[in-house]
Amino acid sequence: VQLQASGGGLVQAGGSLRLSCAASGSVSGVWHRRWFRQAPGKEREWVATITTNGSVTYADSVKGRFTISRDITKKTIYLQMNSLEPEDTAVYYCNLNTKYSNYWGQGTQVTVSS
Repeated sequence: VQLQASGGGLVQAGGSLRLSCAASGSVSGVWHRRWFRQAPGKEREWVATITTNGSVTYADSVKGRFTISRDITKKTIYLQMNSLEPEDTAVYYCNLNTKYSNYWGQGTQVTVSS
């Protein structure tokens, strides 16, 4: 399985971006697809999760501003980011986790200017 993230860029505070993460290859069974981010000098942190049955959860720091969704036919997940803040500046990574495997995308840079 390979994950390809895209959609990052430079945006002013208060703006919006939508990230995409397309999966190629075959994944069966129960899985979780997640977004993480890593700001300069900080550890990678979890942002949001969507599960096989469509359940979603968010980190408190993005709740109410970010929305994770999916297109099953395209094997793609999205992260709609609204009301962006300078503190959201980071490299965003997508992740696919199953019972037996863990896959990462290459990351996409999001920069929010004040």
